[in-house]
Amino acid sequence: MSATVEAPVELVEAIAHLRLPSHVDAELQKLMDANTRGELTNPQRERLDSLVEWSESVSLLRASALHLLGEPPA
Repeated sequence: MSATVEAPVELVEAIAHLRLPSHVDAELQKLMDANTRGELTNPQRERLDSLVEWSESVSLLRASALHLLGEPPA
């Protein structure tokens, strides 16, 4: 099902500028580095999986908003 809805440009711009909080991004990087070294515990692996899923969701939202705004991905 495809529908068109109106949204304030400010809302779409805010979505286009979404980022993970810096402390979460740092944690994600730390866990990815530990994963590369093969040093993750099971709880850390679960946390990594969750953060990757969150990061991917934010990236997809941003990409959609940037597309609507006619802007290239940053």
